[in-house]
Amino acid sequence: MNDILARRARRATVGIALSAALVAGIAPPPVTAIAAETSSPTGAVALQTEDAAAAKEKAYAAMQEALKTLEAAKDAASPEKLAVIDDDIAAFQEIYDMVVTEAAKWRKPLPAMQANVDAAQAKYDEAHNRTSGLQAELNKAIDDGASNETIKQLRSEIMSAERREKSCEDDLHHCQRRLESQERQVQRFESEAEKAKAHIDEDVAKRDALLDDLEKAQAAYDDACKAYEEAKAAADKVTSPEITQPTETTPPSNSAQPAEPAPPASSPATGKGATPSSTKQANANSGKPGKLANTGDTAPSAIALAAVAAAGLGITATATRRIKNSK
Repeated sequence: MNDILARRARRATVGIALSAALVAGIAPPPVTAIAAETSSPTGAVALQTEDAAAAKEKAYAAMQEALKTLEAAKDAASPEKLAVIDDDIAAFQEIYDMVVTEAAKWRKPLPAMQANVDAAQAKYDEAHNRTSGLQAELNKAIDDGASNETIKQLRSEIMSAERREKSCEDDLHHCQRRLESQERQVQRFESEAEKAKAHIDEDVAKRDALLDDLEKAQAAYDDACKAYEEAKAAADKVTSPEITQPTETTPPSNSAQPAEPAPPASSPATGKGATPSSTKQANANSGKPGKLANTGDTAPSAIALAAVAAAGLGITATATRRIKNSK
């Protein structure tokens, strides 16, 4: 029985000391308060860190893809390949200049040759009309019953006119063939010039497209690098100590706070039920639990700890006397 009472007295003493430590801020806050203070900020930071890391990885992948595109564009528009295209352009430009010159040379006599054709055509028309006129006179003379001499004369003139007409027709055909041949030469050179110009335009467009693709790939890569740097900076900022370590917060108002222990009814040290003056001053002036009224410091003062120890010793001494008296 006495051992039971002694153990109860020791437990009471330890409980009072632990309660005082909690009030003074020595012992850690309850588990529920710790969870309330840390779980929400830590979860938010973890989610923010995960999003920033995912954005950084995505930006890095985009930058690598842009780099591949840039390398392919650089390979396609390498100085060696551009030099080959420029050589082709120069070769076709030379051909173009040559055939254009030839076409101009062959085109130059065309107006004069056309004039010759026109003149030959006029002579042929005149000779043809002469033949047709003589034939009409012959037919009229025959119808009118003209003499044989007249008819013979007309027929002789018709034969001469027909020879003249045939000669003019031959001259006309010759002039026309020369003109047509000259025009075909001009057309051939012009066609060659068009083909050379098409090759030049194609090569120029190809070169310009390669350079344009290279410029666009370089701009896209620069943008991707900038985006990656921004994502990396954002991720580094999220994972920096100022962000990852949650700031110390005030425990929630509804969290369980240990009640301040009541002073013992009587103390063997004083023989009275009065509370020490230092403890009274601390309890009267303290507006918040765990802070001293005079200094505002959360650390317990020597007077407060002495009062707690005295209270504990008083309870222990009283319990011990009761045990001895019971014997």
